[in-house]
Amino acid sequence: MIKNLVKRYPPEILQAISRVASDLRVEVYVVGGTVRDWMSGIEPRDLDLAVSGHALEFCRILARDISGTFVLLDSDEQTARVAWKGHDIDVALFRSGAREIEDDLVKRDFTINAMAFPFDLSLMEHARIEAVIDPSGGRHDLQQKIIRVLHPSSFVDDPLRILRAFRFFAETGFVIEDKTWKAITDYRQLLSSVSPERISYELHCIMGSKQSYHAFWELKKSGVLGDLFPELMLGAGLDQPSSHHLDVFQHNLEALRWMEVIVKNPAQFYPHQAELIETYLADDKRRLQLKWASLFHDLGKPAVSRIRDERITFYNHDQVGAALFKELARRLRWSNEIVERISRFISLHMWPFHLSNEQRKKGVTPRACLKLYKSAGQELPGLFLLAMADSLAGQGPGKPKEMENELRTLYDQVVAVCKKHVEPVLSAPRLVTGKDLIGMGLTPGPFFKDIFNMLEKAQVEGIIKNRKQAMELVEDFCANL
Repeated sequence: MIKNLVKRYPPEILQAISRVASDLRVEVYVVGGTVRDWMSGIEPRDLDLAVSGHALEFCRILARDISGTFVLLDSDEQTARVAWKGHDIDVALFRSGAREIEDDLVKRDFTINAMAFPFDLSLMEHARIEAVIDPSGGRHDLQQKIIRVLHPSSFVDDPLRILRAFRFFAETGFVIEDKTWKAITDYRQLLSSVSPERISYELHCIMGSKQSYHAFWELKKSGVLGDLFPELMLGAGLDQPSSHHLDVFQHNLEALRWMEVIVKNPAQFYPHQAELIETYLADDKRRLQLKWASLFHDLGKPAVSRIRDERITFYNHDQVGAALFKELARRLRWSNEIVERISRFISLHMWPFHLSNEQRKKGVTPRACLKLYKSAGQELPGLFLLAMADSLAGQGPGKPKEMENELRTLYDQVVAVCKKHVEPVLSAPRLVTGKDLIGMGLTPGPFFKDIFNMLEKAQVEGIIKNRKQAMELVEDFCANL
């Protein structure tokens, strides 16, 4: 028995679907991921339907009947969506001219997605496993936790299915069976014909899963990762200083592994800032961006590696890596938001370590915290999460033994200093304005920014506390130019 199929959806949706099907005299089946999730005991995210005819008309009428939003997905394939109060109902015509549901199902991608259930409210009320239409053994593979392509030519018909195999691996933990794996390696080059937008969607789904680290290792083993991100593979075999135990490529993946661990329980790593970090990570997009940043954080190392005094160096790899990432991400047409955030993480990822070195020598100064705060902005918690993942991913004999503890202490101190000295200054009105500077006979220009930065530093350090002192400092500053 498949329990409570009807109760998983609002009755308004189910009754409207039944009405439209009757009016148009078409057969309707629940298909694909919805059936797979039902049979796995997972709450389906949406409702996937296949209809025997008039798919777009079906969808438009349904949207009108329930006051939902009609979204055309593909006019050629006759697929569309109705969005209603947080529910998505995807409707598609039987595939490639199929007249029976069985013919439609055998043209799908994987056996676990090639099952259907008649859309019949009485059947769904007391749904039995036997009523599931399963021409390709999807039920067996679901029970055995196997990802099996229906036919190798499926990857030729749509090469994106190669990435979908890894997405299902990441989301379910199922095993890709041998023949499917061979077909992936045989046809992986065809991915170059797929639009960057479609590839990126699958990659973000993989990275957003709880098993992204394992999925990216599988992508590497198959050769797909190298096809998609050749820049990343340049780190394979590139040795690092004694603070590391892995080559550059493996270190990047190990940082991803640790980031997965950290975002699950950040309090374990920064116990005194747990509430702040949990609030920061409440946005799923930030979790996704941090995981991408961990994978690409040392992308610049191969380009800048040098041997100096018999030791390998990677000077400026953070800035070079950020630039390389921007090229890579724009090739895949990632949004400006994700490109800018991840590239900023990459460009700043060494900063906590540099600041930690200063901490050992002279402590954390308000000026240093001001500079970090203004550079990282709202992503300061994420930067320290990335630093922790980076540190844990390097376990060579030359690594400072207390590095993780130092990062914890450093972050506590940075937060305290920023709250006491930095945030009050940045959130308050300026002691001196642009009008004041013009009134002193100065000409507006980039020079004003230098003055404002100087005043911020002096105010954060307690050198000036009021407008009079600020004006005097500006006068001294200008007099000494």
